[in-house]
Amino acid sequence: MGKEVAFAGRSNVGKSSVINKITSRRNLARTSKSPGRTRELNYFSYDEKRHIVDLPGYGFAKVDVSTRNTWKKLLDHYLQERACLRGIFLIIDIRHPLKSFDQLMLKYCEANNLALHVLLNKSDKLSKNDAKKMMIEIHSEIKAINLSIQLFSASKGVGVDEARLKLAEWLFFD
Repeated sequence: MGKEVAFAGRSNVGKSSVINKITSRRNLARTSKSPGRTRELNYFSYDEKRHIVDLPGYGFAKVDVSTRNTWKKLLDHYLQERACLRGIFLIIDIRHPLKSFDQLMLKYCEANNLALHVLLNKSDKLSKNDAKKMMIEIHSEIKAINLSIQLFSASKGVGVDEARLKLAEWLFFD
């Protein structure tokens, strides 16, 4: 059995940019000006036993209700059936923290003791002081046992090394 790490987040949080930055592959995950372009599970392989999974964004994309329901079923099935899932990177736009999708993901990970690493993306859009305050505020709202959190900026490279270490921990160490 292999190992997988999933990347989740609402549409428009910069999930594809985060994946590209962490993996140092400029066009691995497709980026777009319009949110909600990831519409299925996208698997990226390190080797035959280690994968990154880009989950569909949720919430901001302009799609019909049936498409949203299809995405929800896809996510539910993936999260419940993947025994090889080692952890989830939950990407949140630091300027718009903890929406309902984020809360659902947090509760799911906590209930299933699934490791979760929260990336507060777009931290460069706030002053360093405001970004740290926001991280403390969000961390105080989150009670999950198996959780870590950090500031991140895909555009400026803030937090990349820390995120890469977490990814390596989950994919390459037991």
